[in-house]
Amino acid sequence: MAHRRAGVAGSGQYLWIRLEPVASNRAPGMSNSSDILDNLGKVIEERKQKTADESYVATLFAGGIDTILQKIGEEAAETVIAGKNGNPDRIVYEVADLWFHSLILLAHYDLAPADVLKELERRFGRSGLDEKAARNTGHG
Repeated sequence: MAHRRAGVAGSGQYLWIRLEPVASNRAPGMSNSSDILDNLGKVIEERKQKTADESYVATLFAGGIDTILQKIGEEAAETVIAGKNGNPDRIVYEVADLWFHSLILLAHYDLAPADVLKELERRFGRSGLDEKAARNTGHG
């Protein structure tokens, strides 16, 4: 079984997520992304109940929404810098941090990764211009 880590830049703390073997109908190396996000969401929910001494995630929740949003802002800025520098490994690393902290935000409001995936699915096959026009008429 493979393990992947999702972590926080500079914190030295990581969540290790065990990845199940890939389904036989998938190409080697591919995994079910929604399962990974769901599993990570579950781990975050578990860590939410811990004390700040036990878990980095609990530290974020203890700090409240301002702490969570500050971390998302930091990770977004680091993602922009990585994108500007063009190093693919760094881009992936920083986007992982941004997604991780975004999952913390979702959990703060008792939302799950599936809620975002459902919204993306709703948008799939729809023109970005149409989606933007819909937002300007009161949706979102």
